[in-house]
Amino acid sequence: MKFGVVVFPGSNCDQDMHDALKHDLGQEVEMLWHKDQDLSSFTTDDCIVLPGGFSFGDYLRCGAMARFSPIMQSVIEFANKGGKVLGVCNGFQVLCEAQLLPGALLANDHQKFICKNVFLKPESRSSLITNKLDTTQAYKIPIAHGEGRFYTDDETMKNLVANDQILFTYCNEKGTADGDINPNGSIQNIAGITNKAKNVFGMMPHPERATNDVLGNIDGRKFFEGIINN
Repeated sequence: MKFGVVVFPGSNCDQDMHDALKHDLGQEVEMLWHKDQDLSSFTTDDCIVLPGGFSFGDYLRCGAMARFSPIMQSVIEFANKGGKVLGVCNGFQVLCEAQLLPGALLANDHQKFICKNVFLKPESRSSLITNKLDTTQAYKIPIAHGEGRFYTDDETMKNLVANDQILFTYCNEKGTADGDINPNGSIQNIAGITNKAKNVFGMMPHPERATNDVLGNIDGRKFFEGIINN
């Protein structure tokens, strides 16, 4: 399969994503400038990735301006046809702004930028990104964000649970929610969700920063392997 990594002005994790996918996972990768609109070289078996960073400086609201980049209409059409779309950190924010995913990412409850390793517990086995993950295991993945607090209304939350759309929750190294494990105040400890059709994925943690032995952590590989080996 092929991955397309979108580059917005202010993206700073696009090259990390490229290197993880190409060099650590051996995939074909094409970089896509945000003003490009032609995704005709991608099929619904491929995946478009919206990477982390500070698109357009996050001056208005995280992801709010990137959502109107020319490429996003093509990404929306691609997703609506069943193509796979992954948004990581700022990419997750863009997906929510584009209404490809429900909810919103708000400022962390402690009003501080946070950068550290956290542990994730897979909650769903019905999506591509989680089908290679062990739901009894805690996966160590880095985070780096100031606005990662997932929030949605009660009715939408009921639908997320009913449709098995919660991908990951924050946990401790034992895979439980005991102690101070929520880094940003996210509702129900949510770290990632998918759409109802299970082809659009959003997550705040950065799996692309955990795919190489040199970094001392390869837990992120399995998050991509589910999408690759579908």
